[in-house]
Amino acid sequence: MKTRGNAYRRWLRWLVTPIVFLAFVAGVVVLLLWLAGKFTPKVPAAARAPDGPRTRPVPGQIVKASMLKVPMSESAVGTIRAVHETTIASRILARVLEVNLKAGQAVKADQVLVRLDDVDLRARLQQAKAAVASAEAAHAQAIIDEERLREVVKTGAASRVEYDKAALALKSTAADATRSKESVNEVQAMLDYATVKSPMDGIVIDKKVDVGDTVMPGQVLVTLIDPKRMQLIASVRESLAHKLERGQSIGVKIDLLDKLCDGTISEIVPEAHSASRSFQVKVTGPCPPGIYTGMFGRIIIPLGEEQVLVIPAKAVRNIGQLEMVDVVENGRTDLRAIRTGRQFDDHVQVLSGLREGEQVVVPPPGTSATTQEASHG
Repeated sequence: MKTRGNAYRRWLRWLVTPIVFLAFVAGVVVLLLWLAGKFTPKVPAAARAPDGPRTRPVPGQIVKASMLKVPMSESAVGTIRAVHETTIASRILARVLEVNLKAGQAVKADQVLVRLDDVDLRARLQQAKAAVASAEAAHAQAIIDEERLREVVKTGAASRVEYDKAALALKSTAADATRSKESVNEVQAMLDYATVKSPMDGIVIDKKVDVGDTVMPGQVLVTLIDPKRMQLIASVRESLAHKLERGQSIGVKIDLLDKLCDGTISEIVPEAHSASRSFQVKVTGPCPPGIYTGMFGRIIIPLGEEQVLVIPAKAVRNIGQLEMVDVVENGRTDLRAIRTGRQFDDHVQVLSGLREGEQVVVPPPGTSATTQEASHG
């Protein structure tokens, strides 16, 4: 009998222990949920909006969503370059003696920019002039000899062979005199190359040498541009390039200045780049202030017209991350989320959320979004 009682107690203990453990776990879970506020509504019942549309009267002007015709266009990016850009290089091997320029400096035509060492060239010029004098003296003597022998041959006092030699010497000295004079011109030209002058009115955009440098023939010394004439060089894909023609007026936008101006297509390079399948289009026009070579720009290519749905921009207000408008239906208003696009003066494009003909409310001046939201509560 005692054995049976012990077995009963063990069985009862085995049955009750899991039940107590599960009850304890359930109690802990309920306590955590209560502490997290799961059993308390986030918004009081009186403040919660009723089911169905949020209809409420809102003061303001009622305007219909309407279609607007706007020009279609596509842009092609490009770079601002000077129409006239000149790179000046050295024509001789010499040391730089003087540099009269710096980047950004304005220069005039024929202004001296760089002077090179010309001592050896001046010496060569004097040698060439001396050679000219010697050749002219020899030529003068050859003329005298030829004339004397011509008379002597007539009397028979000299042979024909002697006269032919004198005539040949006359021609040879004449050639020597001509060659000597051309040598002087050559050395003089090289001497002129030692003084580098500006070929035009412009601005220095790059200086490559300093005093003391030794320059080689063909080495770039300075780069100039004419700031009065600029062009935008853009790459236009082949599907759009055929719609453009030389002399056509086209819009140009300079992003940095946020400025849109008119230009004229001056050149369309008749060869497409094999990698991008695009053509190079050059647009020129009046150069507005603040335009510099290397700046980023776009050409605006017209593609016709399109119709877009627009509403007054003042009818749209931002509530958090949403764009909202009040839509009038049956004399009441419904707050509706929309998505907008481009801006057209005081109107904005509606991409989704409205249809043509639907009415929206434009709040009266001085009405803020906060005031409107308070009136909706």
